[in-house]
Amino acid sequence: MEASQYKSDQYVRFCPGCGDHAICMALQKAMAQIGIPPHQIAVISGIGCSSRMPHYLSPYGFNTIHGRGGAVASGVKTSHPELTVWQMSGDGDCMAIGGNHFIHEIRRNVDLNVCVFNNRIYGLTKGQYSPTSPKGFVSKSSPFGTVERPFIPGELVLGARGTFFARTLDVDMPTTIDCMIQAHQHKGASIIECLVNCVIFNNGTHSWIADRETRAEHAIVLKHGEKMIFGKDRDKGLAMEGFNLIVVTCNLNHDRFR
Repeated sequence: MEASQYKSDQYVRFCPGCGDHAICMALQKAMAQIGIPPHQIAVISGIGCSSRMPHYLSPYGFNTIHGRGGAVASGVKTSHPELTVWQMSGDGDCMAIGGNHFIHEIRRNVDLNVCVFNNRIYGLTKGQYSPTSPKGFVSKSSPFGTVERPFIPGELVLGARGTFFARTLDVDMPTTIDCMIQAHQHKGASIIECLVNCVIFNNGTHSWIADRETRAEHAIVLKHGEKMIFGKDRDKGLAMEGFNLIVVTCNLNHDRFR
């Protein structure tokens, strides 16, 4: 299958430079590699910038109401188990008004593939802070800084007894495609947190990990059976110091790293 077979004829209305463009392209490429025909796929979303995704994909799609994508996606999958179901959601859509649906679709382990676009802001409603905005974040709805601690999506998934969680960056298309393929192959609820940039209201929110110059020093790409090392020279690892994680320099010639 070709990626073009999974594109709709609709004009993509994400802002120029928005990270959602990359996730949309990655999903089209992943669907092509998986090879399931478009008519055997359903893409369900709530409301938000990321939730416009069903418009830009050729499979069946349903743009539901705010926060309810998980409920509808669960219904589609349980009533038509032969379909491959993808749910598109954002940090506000699925972790605020849709939070209850989100944790219960994970707890029930419905065989869904859920992409959570996390730009740590409400973009479609013009710049209010979201459940994943860092504490102290200044926005239109928090001019003196937020007082709440943010949700960490991975922790939320583990707390709901999730069986699959992945995290990727909008600027890392190969890893994003791989995460999507692995999510599809997993039987159960598969959650992919997609760290995306909002150039209009929260530009650079993930720059500490997304910038090409520093990414290698701040990110570990985890692959089953491979060493958990990172860094520009691939010589760093993680260790526990009490209850804290610390970065250590590894001697890769040591027996334990061979």
